[in-house]
Amino acid sequence: MNKIIQRLTIVSAVLLILISLMEPAFAGPGGKIASAIFQTFWGKILLFILFILFFPLILYTLIREYLAERRTLKDLRELAKLNNLFDWLILRERMTDCFYRIHRAWHKENMSEASAWMTGWYWKNQQLVYLDQWAKEGLINHCRVKKIRGFKPLFLAYRGNDKVADGSRLVVSITAKMEDYLAKRETGEVVEGKKGFQEVETIWTFTVQNGQWVVANIEEDMLSLDYAKLVNELPGYLMNSEKVF
Repeated sequence: MNKIIQRLTIVSAVLLILISLMEPAFAGPGGKIASAIFQTFWGKILLFILFILFFPLILYTLIREYLAERRTLKDLRELAKLNNLFDWLILRERMTDCFYRIHRAWHKENMSEASAWMTGWYWKNQQLVYLDQWAKEGLINHCRVKKIRGFKPLFLAYRGNDKVADGSRLVVSITAKMEDYLAKRETGEVVEGKKGFQEVETIWTFTVQNGQWVVANIEEDMLSLDYAKLVNELPGYLMNSEKVF
């Protein structure tokens, strides 16, 4: 079973690389633009073929993500008894604020506006590597969020003690309906992506810094399985309840 999954993973990775070469995808916070290739007629046919071909891997991924979500929510409930930073309702509010504020700052091309919601290294990296570079190239990324569809916690790493949890990490898959495309600043001509709203999934890593959850990284959705396969890192007395699928 593992060999089959490994082979399917390799083949899917090759196909994803080919797709990315057909239509580069670099924009949006985290450096990834929402690909528009599957919005075309032939793209939808390709998507259907890929779905049939990789259904076992897709099903396996969904099962692992479901189990990771259930396990992580359970662990968060236990930790919330010690520190309300891990209360899921409070966490959802904080993640929602982070998501909207970071996208708003990104849209304004000024990540310093959301500096309180990210680690210092991350917001400076996003500004220098993407926004400033695009400005030099005469490009602008139009990135607007219409609605957050859902949060799916995949991995939790607890650090610190009962009162101070600085350094703790939480990896969450966030799905949102949004518009994301790269265009020429002067003419408005779209060079990557596509106008219009579509569902986009990204993987966000949050870390506790000075007693608050902030964003430490944003990655592509294809990494969700990697995080879902990890075992949560918890205080010793909670580790015994962890079960690996």
